[in-house]
Amino acid sequence: MLRSMRSLTAAARVPAVSAVTPLSAALRRNATVAPYMKKMRNIGVSAHIDSGKTTLSERLLFHGGRISAIHDVKGRDGVGAKMDSMELEREKGITIQSAASQIHWKDYTMNLIDTPGHVDFTVEVERAMRVLDAAILVLCSVAGVQSQSITVDRQMKRYNVPRVAFINKLDRIGGNPWKPISDMRSMLQLNAAAVQVPIGAESGFKAVVDIIKRESIYFDGASGEVLRYEPIPEDLKDLVEEKRAELIERLSEVDEELGEIFLNDEVPSVEQIKAAIRRATLANKFVPVFMGTAFKNKGVQPLMDGIVDYLPSPDEVNNVALDADKDEEKVILSHEEKKPLVALAFKLEESRFGQLTYVRIYQGTIKKGDTIFNVSTKKKVKLPRLVRMHANEMQDVTEAKAGDIVALFGVDCHSGTTFTDGTLNYTLSPMRVADPVISLAVRPKLPADSAKFNKALTRFVKEDPTFRVHTDQENGETIISGMGELHLDIYCERIRREYDCEVVIGFPQVNYREAITSKAEFNYLHKKQSGGSGQFGRVIGTIEPLHSEDGKKDNEFVNALSGNNIPPEFVPAITKGFEEAFNKGPQTGCPLQGVKVTLTDGASHAVDSNELAFRLAAIGAFKQAYAKANPVVLEPCMSVQIEIPEEFQGTVVGEITRRKGSIVNVDSRGDGYCVIDAEVALAKMFGYSTDLRSATQGKGEFTMTYKEHAPMTQEEAAVVSKAYQATLRADPDE
Repeated sequence: MLRSMRSLTAAARVPAVSAVTPLSAALRRNATVAPYMKKMRNIGVSAHIDSGKTTLSERLLFHGGRISAIHDVKGRDGVGAKMDSMELEREKGITIQSAASQIHWKDYTMNLIDTPGHVDFTVEVERAMRVLDAAILVLCSVAGVQSQSITVDRQMKRYNVPRVAFINKLDRIGGNPWKPISDMRSMLQLNAAAVQVPIGAESGFKAVVDIIKRESIYFDGASGEVLRYEPIPEDLKDLVEEKRAELIERLSEVDEELGEIFLNDEVPSVEQIKAAIRRATLANKFVPVFMGTAFKNKGVQPLMDGIVDYLPSPDEVNNVALDADKDEEKVILSHEEKKPLVALAFKLEESRFGQLTYVRIYQGTIKKGDTIFNVSTKKKVKLPRLVRMHANEMQDVTEAKAGDIVALFGVDCHSGTTFTDGTLNYTLSPMRVADPVISLAVRPKLPADSAKFNKALTRFVKEDPTFRVHTDQENGETIISGMGELHLDIYCERIRREYDCEVVIGFPQVNYREAITSKAEFNYLHKKQSGGSGQFGRVIGTIEPLHSEDGKKDNEFVNALSGNNIPPEFVPAITKGFEEAFNKGPQTGCPLQGVKVTLTDGASHAVDSNELAFRLAAIGAFKQAYAKANPVVLEPCMSVQIEIPEEFQGTVVGEITRRKGSIVNVDSRGDGYCVIDAEVALAKMFGYSTDLRSATQGKGEFTMTYKEHAPMTQEEAAVVSKAYQATLRADPDE
């Protein structure tokens, strides 16, 4: 009885997530879902770097009939993993670009996207999560939940993507299947439970037990392609029953039907348990956890069964569009293939045939030769070619229907563009794009290569929303900005390889911000007389730090004018003036964040007041008040996770301290390695990769994730400000 009461209490705590839910009965009556859609799954594979995502994807392709042989991820066999088709990916052993393919399992079709694990390429995960219906979260059995696991989990939650988890690398020394599950519950706040128990540990790992069906599954054959089913080993029966009871109890907390069975002390059937897992997973209230070792070809086929059994088909997901003709009213898209087309371009690539545009079709059908409508540009374009991707290979198709993911040729657009058939003016919400945190000055080594250099940058900006390019107005340098050192290094290397253009790289630059810490008033008059009509504008008000409840750091302008001292037609010019001031802080020339400006009064002149006068008055007023508001310079602070052999712990901690970082946590993994969590300013992390390799004999690894912009010390801020003021003196017009 106490156990039943605990379940009811827990069920009351779990919030209902309306993420992926079955369509309403009314909508189902009005929609005719084609049988093919029920047999379709759109899934992504996501994880922290080096958790085995691409290794797993290679096995999914093999068992899904897309490749005839399994190859090494790092390309040591001279071939390399199919989904890592870029030469740089095989050299470095990491995924840089997401890759798509389609596989078949039993009578189901799966559109599969393998995504990068490195935080610098997180936009590839972001855009995949935006268009996918479900995901596989891969976790290392030794490391458990890591820094990028947390980022990936956040992305899945942002787009309400249900997932199954796969605990990989159970054959490694220190592999522990229960640590990742514990981490998922404590660090990710996920209601997760195992649906399998491993047979054997570390090098002795050889099979898994399906705790729902109570049977062992062995993986025979050269690639684990032959499944052999046996009874549960005697020494595991108690553990299997314990984990089965835990699974049922956790499901009963979030699923009403199974909860009733549990409260009545009845024993649920296999079908009832699986149905409950599916309902809870689709509602984002539960995560079933599978186990195995992709490298040793164990555990992949049961995972594929889990994808079919527990993850949604496209018709089980409510996709919402905004109707531009009805003030962006939300519209639930139909899943009918005969309805008007609605599709989203989510990824662009440059191929030898021109721009390749990946699209997810949410409604309707798209055919080769169709004329489609670009909602952003309001232009129609004829579709000359339609292809299905298999990593870097293309297969021509004549049509694709609702729920499918394909690629278009001959269509000029940007990432996030919505396409329709022209009868609808719908838009689909774009993905979230993070701001860059690091910049480099680059230029072609040979002036003759300028055309190739500019062509490469134009292409990369179009393909990657987190990669930015601008020209420094002070010295004419080309500045590229991105998510980290590796991010920019990869693009510089791609310019060399793909465009045969050597580049010269300048010292990395940090994207600083400015902010204020106290409230200040302004009463500023801009007055200028030069013969004829002059300029006159007075603005009065306050500036203060903006403390938003949602934690956003945007700036805000509030018009609190009463009366007509400032005519209404001049308010937009005042707003524009303050926005210009926000974009270029007085100390560093970098943008300001978290500033609220309130305009309370002012004065105008019948003849001399104009838009220019009030715009300049706003800029002057801000500078006047800014100096009195205790301004600070902010720098990007990074969450750093370092994995090293325990013998080097003291040296690595000392190096972080030398870089003025703070140690948050040190955790021993139990396999001779430890994980150090730290927070360090980005400016102090330049060159850390080389130093870490030197200090750990090449055995250390680290990842960085942007945490926040934090105040610099006064001494460091003064150095940055002094450098900026020197550039102003060199160019007084700036």
